[in-house]
Amino acid sequence: MKDVYENPLITRYADRKTAEIFSDDNKFKLWRRLWIALAESEKELGLDISDEQIAEMKKYVNDINYDYAEKEEKIVRHDVMAHVHAFGEQAKSAKPIIHLGATSCYVTDNAELIQIYDALNVVKSKMLTVMDKLRAFALKYKDLPTLGYTHLQPAQLTTLGKRATLWLYDLYLDYSDLTQFIKDYKLRGVKGTTGTQASFLSLFDGDDQKVKELEKKVVNKLGFDNVFAVSGQTYTRKFDYAVVSLLSKIAQSAYKFANDVRIMQSFKEVEEPFEKTQIGSSAMAYKRNPMRCERICSLARFVESMPINEAVTSSTQWFERTLDDSANKRLTIPQAFLALDGILNIYINVADNLVVYPKVIERRINDELPFMATEEILMECVLAGGDRQELHEAIRQHSMESAKAVKERGENNDLIERIKGDPKFAAVKDKIDGILKPSNFVGRAPQQVIDFISEYIDPLFESENYVPYKPNIKV
Repeated sequence: MKDVYENPLITRYADRKTAEIFSDDNKFKLWRRLWIALAESEKELGLDISDEQIAEMKKYVNDINYDYAEKEEKIVRHDVMAHVHAFGEQAKSAKPIIHLGATSCYVTDNAELIQIYDALNVVKSKMLTVMDKLRAFALKYKDLPTLGYTHLQPAQLTTLGKRATLWLYDLYLDYSDLTQFIKDYKLRGVKGTTGTQASFLSLFDGDDQKVKELEKKVVNKLGFDNVFAVSGQTYTRKFDYAVVSLLSKIAQSAYKFANDVRIMQSFKEVEEPFEKTQIGSSAMAYKRNPMRCERICSLARFVESMPINEAVTSSTQWFERTLDDSANKRLTIPQAFLALDGILNIYINVADNLVVYPKVIERRINDELPFMATEEILMECVLAGGDRQELHEAIRQHSMESAKAVKERGENNDLIERIKGDPKFAAVKDKIDGILKPSNFVGRAPQQVIDFISEYIDPLFESENYVPYKPNIKV
């Protein structure tokens, strides 16, 4: 449809898996699974519910009569009750016991939590794939010297592989947070209208132990072990804040990577993939814009904005609940996941296809290295018997003159030629070219790459049943 707004997170960025998780169809099927789990558990604990009623519910768990539900909602103005009626219209024998003792949030909150759990596992899979691509890149370029920067000004040299470990370590930390979050995951459980479980206590004639057992049975049937210790009608909305904060961390890491690539592409050192038929600019045919990385940054900015929204929602929940979270949640949680899904799709593509130009990197090193090498030259001269203070002043004067030639007259950096021509440095003249070898200035960067990957990344992959994720959308 071109005559109404369509969400670009669905049409352009996220792939189908995440979109399906947050679909209405999946949500309503989860509601029916929750009603079945509740009925089964209530039967097992002695309520008058028959096998036939449960069997009829199961028959229609995935066969939702949407036309009936939509018509019913127009009458009752309540989406949960509309679907209770629709389910009862199909599973007629079970109609009296569907939703028995429950409040709407039994299905809405628990279903949303299951959706979030499933979406987090998609994020986990995609993060592993990104990390795998960065691992390969870091090892490939662990020995390639490149200019290191502080304040976006040339500083000491590093290697391109070492720079990649900075991106990789950010994701490693995010992944550690994500896996712990999934490990500690909880459902709302069976809590009742204000969280007191009063309706279930009535159903079981005041048997406190049966009410506790009911909650345990229900969540176990849905594949979980833990529930929120206490709740009002809803689980605490601080949990939603924790979820989007976790997604924001991952988006921040992706943003950092993409910004670095954009800057390196401006330097013509490293480029994101560029297809043969791709157009970089409608006006300037020669341009190769970093559009994928720009898209990562754009989507990441959206995800990073989400925690403040959830913080406000969490802080304004009145007593046991208020409904001003509902419409907001329909937007924030799914769209945060969909945007991050788009980010990770692009991240996988870019990390796997970065184009490196070693000659450009070498040329840019050569423009700056003479300044960086002066300390090594000074030390060699002192060891050969020179006066440290006299030599330092000579280097300072030569550096200033060379910098003036570069900045004011646009000439090449001639600092090394000036030093070689100065009699004060005659003792090391023949050693200077060897001193200027870029690999002499990268410190432990190559070994740091090996150590980091062998000590942190490889053990992580060995502990995971890793299967590369292949996004089913063109980035």
